[in-house]
Amino acid sequence: MNKVIFLDRDGVINREIGNYVYNLKDFVINDGLEQALFNWSDEGYSFAIVTNQGGISKSLYNIKDVEHINVFLRNWFKSRRLNLLTILYCPHHNAIENCLCRKPNSLMFEKIIARYGVCVKDSFMIGDSERDIQAANKVGLKAFKIDANSNLNKLVLFND
Repeated sequence: MNKVIFLDRDGVINREIGNYVYNLKDFVINDGLEQALFNWSDEGYSFAIVTNQGGISKSLYNIKDVEHINVFLRNWFKSRRLNLLTILYCPHHNAIENCLCRKPNSLMFEKIIARYGVCVKDSFMIGDSERDIQAANKVGLKAFKIDANSNLNKLVLFND
C-alpha cells in the first residue's frame, strides 16, 4: 500500500492570484513547496494532485490550458525525482452543472485510492479550502487546511 500526500493545486502548489490560474506565465510555485516535497519524499510519500478547474465549465479557459500546466507539473516533479502518481482535475462548476468529481465530492480521491493502492490511514490531504478538507474526510483521509500561498516547508503536521 502506498503512502500518498494529496495536494490541491491553486493556493497550495502554486500562488493563488485571486482568479483562475490557467496560463504558465501566471503559474508561480509557492515558497517552500520544493523542500517540503523532498522531506516528505524522504519519508516514503508519493504525491497526487486533485484540483477543481471550474473555469473550463465557465468557458474562461479550456482543457488544453489545464493540460499545459499539468505537463509542466509532471516535468517539474520528474526533474526533482519526486513520485507524482497522477493529476486529476474536475472541469465542472456547480453553478453550471452537477457532478461527482468536484470537491467537496470525493470521486477524484476514490479513483486515486483504488488505482494506486493508497493506504488511507498513512496518507493525507493538504488544501486551502473547506471543500478540500470535506472531500478528503469523505474517504477517511486526514486533512490539513492551510492559508492560501503558505510556505509548506514551515507546515508542522502532527501524526497520531
